[in-house]
Amino acid sequence: MTRFVHLTDLHVSHPDANDPKDKTASRDLLERVVGLINAMQPQPDFVVASGDLTNMGDEASYALVRDLLAPLKAPVVMALGNHDLRAGFHAVFGGEAGDAPYFHDEVYGGLHVITLDTKVPERVAGAICEAQFAYLPKALTRHADLPKLIVMHHPPRVDDGGLPWGSIDMGSTTRLAEMLEGQNIAGILSGHIHINQIHHWHGMPVCITSGLDYTIDLLERRDLRLLEGTTMAICEHRASGLSVSFVPLSPAQRDLGTIDRARLLAFT
Repeated sequence: MTRFVHLTDLHVSHPDANDPKDKTASRDLLERVVGLINAMQPQPDFVVASGDLTNMGDEASYALVRDLLAPLKAPVVMALGNHDLRAGFHAVFGGEAGDAPYFHDEVYGGLHVITLDTKVPERVAGAICEAQFAYLPKALTRHADLPKLIVMHHPPRVDDGGLPWGSIDMGSTTRLAEMLEGQNIAGILSGHIHINQIHHWHGMPVCITSGLDYTIDLLERRDLRLLEGTTMAICEHRASGLSVSFVPLSPAQRDLGTIDRARLLAFT
């Protein structure tokens, strides 16, 4: 079994970033989440941070994200989202200079993790560029014995009638589906829309986590109502497939009591 944690939409800003939105809570929450993950037993094989790492995209904020994530015991897989700026990210975390897309793949704990960059400059919606569509078939041939986990900030468009800003575009969605057809895909991890959702898309599970900034009122069908609420996901991949458990982080939940382990084991 491979166990990993999905974080997304960190939206961290350095205090000197001149962010018009007060992101002190985002900084404090990420620090707390790192402590929660480090206390997990057993430890996850890796942690995914699937985009919108910062709110402003400046170097100081990426340096702060780096410092806040540094205490993690598990390795971190990072992707970029629409709020991120590639130049600022590359200046702190390395990679190609300037506005080059950040895509990569690596093996963690029995999964081959392929990370795509769905950012489109000056747009909220996402897409996958030609360079990544050239890279993806080659990446999929590597580590042929291992299931593939795809990380991308914007999810594929699972509903033709959905709001276009909430996903990659239809052209990218169609091409991605064609490339992943017949592959051993453990799942796709995304964020962006600040909702906890699981989709079955062409037979593949798509896990969208609401993230560390806010969530959306799903009962409001006309406008977009933002609500207090943050979440991370604990994911476990077995031979039978992917399991996802959403862990509420805020607002704080009231403790109603504890049933001890001995009593739990006695239940039939």
